[in-house]
Parts: sequence; C-alpha cells; structure tokens
Amino acid sequence: MSATPEDPVRRRLAAGAFVLIDKPRGPSSHQVTAWARDLLGAETAGHAGTLDPNVSGVLWVGVGPALKLLPLVLDFPKRYVGAVTFHARVGVKELERLLGEFTGPIYQTPPVRSAVKRERRVRTIHRLKLVESEGTHALLDIVAESGTYVRTLAVDLGEALGIAAHLEELRRVATGPFDERTVVPLTTLADAEASYRAGDPAPLLAVLHPIDEVWKEFPTLVLKDGAASAVAHGAGLAKGGIVSSSRPFARGAHLALVSRTGELVATGVAAFGSSETGPVKHGWVVTRTRVFADPEKYPVLWNRGKGDGAPPAPRKAG
Repeated sequence: MSATPEDPVRRRLAAGAFVLIDKPRGPSSHQVTAWARDLLGAETAGHAGTLDPNVSGVLWVGVGPALKLLPLVLDFPKRYVGAVTFHARVGVKELERLLGEFTGPIYQTPPVRSAVKRERRVRTIHRLKLVESEGTHALLDIVAESGTYVRTLAVDLGEALGIAAHLEELRRVATGPFDERTVVPLTTLADAEASYRAGDPAPLLAVLHPIDEVWKEFPTLVLKDGAASAVAHGAGLAKGGIVSSSRPFARGAHLALVSRTGELVATGVAAFGSSETGPVKHGWVVTRTRVFADPEKYPVLWNRGKGDGAPPAPRKAG
C-alpha cells in the first residue's frame, strides 16, 4: 500500500488500528486475519477470540500497536446466536428451566479438537435465553465470558436432559459493546483499499477503528508526570503516581494508564482492587504493563540516588 508520510491512513495504521471483520463460514480465523493483513499491507496482524471455520460473525483483527490491546479485547463478553438440535423433543418450559440453571458460572472441559489444554475450567454464562423452538430445534441467545465453548455448552444441555444434543450453527453477533453494525465483510475492506489506492482514503479510514475505542472501555488511571515517565520506560505503577481513576475496578482487571494530557501511556493489570489500595504504602499497584507511549517523549523525571524513594531501574516492557 503506497502512502505519503502525511497520509491519514498511514498515520492510523502506525498508531494501531482494528478492523472488525464479518467472518464467513469456511475459512479459519487465522486465514481471514492473513487476508486482512495483506489487504492493509501490514507486516503483522492478529485476531482476538478465535472462531471455528464453520462459525461466522464478529472477528477482531488488529494491526500495529493494536496487537498489544488484544488481551483487553479478550476481556469483553461475547454474544452469540446458536441453533441447537436435540435428539428428542423438549418442552419449552422444560428447556427454559434448564437454560436458567446454566446461567451463571458453569464448569466446562474444552472439546478434543481445541487449541488449548483440556482442563476443566469455570466459565460464566451471562445470558442464555430461548429465542424460538420448533420440534427438536432451538434458537438460543447467548452472552458468555470469553473462552466459553458454545459447542460444548450445547452438548452439556443435552446431557442434562438425558438426551443427546449438538450445535447446528453458530454466529457471533457482538463482542462487548461492538456488534454486527460495526463489522464489514472482506469484500468491503478490499473495496475500501482499492478506493484508497485511487486517492480516496475515507472508506478505509471508516473501517479502521483507532485503539482508543478499545482502551476507553476500561477503567482509566490518570498518572502524575513522573509516574507517566517511569511507566513509559517500563516500570510498574505505585499508588502515589495516580491522580485519578475513571471508575472502580477489581483486582486483576485490565487498566488503561494515561498521561494528564490524555495520551495512552500503557495498559496494565491491577494488583489490588480500587477498594483495597487504601492500606498500600509500598510496591506496585499496577503490574504487567505494556507500553504504548514513545519513551523518548517522556524524559526521566526520577532520581536514582540511594534512599530517595525513587523506583528501581525500569524493566523492559512490551
């Protein structure tokens, strides 16, 4: 993809961008990601939330610095519409009762043909509603924690009823607040890229989502200047470096760390919940940071003199 340094598409890609692809049935998520990467002329691309080849719907593809935000995208719950076939008739009331029992935390074991180790794990089903049913067929509306195997869920529903069941068809219709209205098929991406090469960047800019659309969905901590500098150079974040937070957060939550001017400095993981930091006097309250800011834009503002309370030399961060 040819571009001038002033090109808005080039600037968007350099800063990191997402494309929300309407994945068709047939190709793997990896293949769709590779096609999007080639259309954009990007060196690397990655996706968040793998869809099986025969599953369609919302697939996040990130390029450039957006790759560092894929773990945050995985935090979003996923919404699906699934067609389940039971091997015997099930009454509507009985099925609705069962769906209620499967709402909330459930145990799951990944299927044999999966990309992860087959260990029993807990996944949360936020919503499991019957849309319609006819005979042995049921259409379900499912909102589930990332990493939930809907195919396994269908099988488990059948076992709980004492009959077999399987997932006939599945479509992911939303990831967090981003739904089907934000996705584009690969053909639209190809057309937008062709318009860009012809001199019109607007269609391509319209499908390249900037990274702030993602990190602004998460709790945000505004940092003091010295803390922003330390974090930009790879350090963790101590309590004293925080100016304010956008909302409460739990231990283990992903957080966006921003400067006073609103620039994303890094993302990190909360070592303590917002309600737990009161007694904390020493040590990091945010760890496992991934730096987005250019460290050269953040001059070193701390001293390394012995006993001055400064942070240790920062570790190298991604």
